[in-house]
Amino acid sequence: MKVLITNDDGVHSQGIIQLAKLVRRHCDEVFLVAPRIEQSGVSQAITFLSPLFPHALGGDLDTQDDHVPGYSVNGTPVDCVKLGIHELCPWKPDLVLSGINGGLNAGINVGHSGTAGAALAAATFEIPAFAISLESSEFMDFGLAAEMVWPLIRRAMESNLPPRTVVNINVPTVALEKYPEAAPEVVLVPVETNPMAYEFATGTDPKGRSYFWSTNFPVPEPSEFLTDTQALAAGKVTISTISYDLNYPDSLEVLKSAMSEDYPTV
Repeated sequence: MKVLITNDDGVHSQGIIQLAKLVRRHCDEVFLVAPRIEQSGVSQAITFLSPLFPHALGGDLDTQDDHVPGYSVNGTPVDCVKLGIHELCPWKPDLVLSGINGGLNAGINVGHSGTAGAALAAATFEIPAFAISLESSEFMDFGLAAEMVWPLIRRAMESNLPPRTVVNINVPTVALEKYPEAAPEVVLVPVETNPMAYEFATGTDPKGRSYFWSTNFPVPEPSEFLTDTQALAAGKVTISTISYDLNYPDSLEVLKSAMSEDYPTV
């Protein structure tokens, strides 16, 4: 299997380094194309008003023991995926992995995530894609997290998912405490869609300017059914599926019925 790896935390983050090391042990070909600097929260942003400059990775990726060929790019995660697939990668990937992100990507925050954005970009070209995230904590063992999620990735690859589907995997740090002696509880759940993290802290900077600074609060109101945010709070590893589809046929039919007398429909 040929795997392209990217992320939004930057090419020198431990999440992508440990994931690349793990995948290199299990796959025929591994190639890495990732942002030169952190690009968290950029979703599916692209660079088009300035050029992109790929820079070949050094022999050891600075801190990486085993060499993984690839490039760093002065762009966004989506830039990296598109360049990787269509320009830089020496072969068409069978799989695109985005991560391991430092911090969970769950609930509606998935829509802001550069990690998820990169995976969604790969999925638009009908390449199986996974977004992988580990909960932020003082001690984050990305190597152990990579070991834990790899069997989940392999199992999901055996399924017949619809085209342009992204598998979003989140690992709470508590799930690593007894792994590998004890397997974590893994649940397949929908993404929480209730609003979250819309409060801002206010203050004044040293130059007397008032500011607003986004917080992580409030947490979403729990849905009546189990979602990713609830399961993660309970210490479970979550697997969700997301997709990139700009059409919402039900609402379009509502507009057609209301506007068809004045505007043609197809």
